[in-house]
Amino acid sequence: MKTAILFGGSGYIGQFLLKDLMVKNAFEQYVVFDLKDFNRDDKILHSNKLHFIQGDVRQPIQVNQFNFSSDSWIFNLAAIHREPGHEEHEYYETNLKGAQHVNEFAEKHHINNIFFTSSIAPYGKSREQKTENSPLNPVTPYGISKAKAEKIHQEWLAKSESRRLVIVRPSVIYGPGDPGNVYRMIKTLNKGTFIIPGKGDIIKAYGYIYGLIDSINFTMNQDKALIIYNYAEDNLLTLKEMTCAVKDFMQIKKTTLSLPIPVLVLIATMLQLVSKILGKKSDIHPVRVKKAGFPTYIKPAYLKANNFTFNYEFKASLQHWKSVKPSDFEI
Repeated sequence: MKTAILFGGSGYIGQFLLKDLMVKNAFEQYVVFDLKDFNRDDKILHSNKLHFIQGDVRQPIQVNQFNFSSDSWIFNLAAIHREPGHEEHEYYETNLKGAQHVNEFAEKHHINNIFFTSSIAPYGKSREQKTENSPLNPVTPYGISKAKAEKIHQEWLAKSESRRLVIVRPSVIYGPGDPGNVYRMIKTLNKGTFIIPGKGDIIKAYGYIYGLIDSINFTMNQDKALIIYNYAEDNLLTLKEMTCAVKDFMQIKKTTLSLPIPVLVLIATMLQLVSKILGKKSDIHPVRVKKAGFPTYIKPAYLKANNFTFNYEFKASLQHWKSVKPSDFEI
């Protein structure tokens, strides 16, 4: 039976992808394999075609109750990714063992298609524009583990000419219901507490969740054995331009300050110390401040060369987001 099996499918990208595939009736059955169950907030997710299996990709995958046809698709979305937030070994245990066990699962069930969500982290730190042809130079455990996981899946691909592998390297993904960096920026701008690191002239690559899902469908439908592509919107803005776009969209009149990055790092360090003394947790971490002040200039060269349609420039994505989930903007 033609099946979509989503490892890590309960996560943010997984839930949007699952709904999209089910709306399109792209597969005969759908299996979500994850440590935690997914949020069944949509009527379509109550279908008898959809099954949930609680499991851990760090262990050999035992899913024997379904029949899979060779044209089924595996979506490897499972990952440890928050930085900082985990011990170094955790990134390798999940991201490397996960890729190995997914490969073994594909071999066992003779499934010929894998879609893997990697990251832009394997490119490492650079102020230069990065395309899919740029060399990889990861510097963090997360980036290193993702780069190695890509190679693990490519080893699987090389064993048969009938196999297909699509690897996406997404930038920061945001959209309805996501509490990530972009939404945090929106909330703090609304409160008047957002501070632009440095001059705000750096480019921070971003990707709207609906655009990412469009790109997944686009690349799955291409007839190529291996596709590696970046996902970021095509009209990237500087951090200052993004803040201006949010303020204009939400009609925020409050002044937005900017401070040198070393000053912000010092403030974040002090807040961490105070929080530790008080027995509390602060999301304002020096590592995150440094990351916020460093450019991620990612070009989606493959998609542009293959005439993919980018539908969500930044302000249009905010408009779409608000139409889909207006409660996110009641802040």
